[in-house]
Amino acid sequence: MHNEEKILKDIRERLSDFRFVHSLAVAQSALYLAKKYGGDEEAAYITGLSHDILKELSEEEYLAFFEKENITLTKEELAAPKLWHAVAGARYLEKEYGFSEEMVSAVRYHTTGRENMTLLEKILFTADFISSDRDYDGAEDMRKRAEISLEYAMEEGLRFTIEELARNSRPIHPDTVACYNEILLSKSR
Repeated sequence: MHNEEKILKDIRERLSDFRFVHSLAVAQSALYLAKKYGGDEEAAYITGLSHDILKELSEEEYLAFFEKENITLTKEELAAPKLWHAVAGARYLEKEYGFSEEMVSAVRYHTTGRENMTLLEKILFTADFISSDRDYDGAEDMRKRAEISLEYAMEEGLRFTIEELARNSRPIHPDTVACYNEILLSKSR
C-alpha cells in the first residue's frame, strides 16, 4: 500500500535524531494499539511513523507551505504554531504519498483530537502519548489506561493538554474541548 522505505528515508532526512526515534516509537505503539483494538495495522503503523514528518519546519516554512497549499488556519491554530505540523503534515502526506482520507485525518488531528474520532484517529492520538520514548510524569499511567481503553487514555491525555495550555495562558483549540467533552459525556450515558 504505502512505500515504507520511502517514508522512512523522508522522515530520516527531515527530522532530528530525537524526533526520528520518537516517530519509530509512535509507529510501534500505534501498531500495538491497532492489534489490541482491531484497527488497520498497516495504516496505524504508517501514520505513526509519519505523523511528525513536517514537525521541524521553521515558522516561515510553515507559512509558505500554507500559502502554497491554500490552507487557512483558524485563529486558534494561528496562535499555536505547535499545531502547524499536524495541518501541514496531513496535506503533505496526502499529496506526496496518497494517504487515504482516514490516514490524513489521523495525522491532522493527532495533536488536538476532535469530536467523532475514528478508530485510527484514536489510535494515533493515544500512541503519541504512550510511545516508549515518552517519560513525562504520568506516562506510565497513560500506558496503563491505554490497556483498558483508548477513550480512558485519551481522557487523561486531553485533560493533561487542557490543563497545560490553561496554566500557560494559551488558547485551547475547540476540537480539543469538543473531544474531551464527548468522551466525558459518553461515560455518563
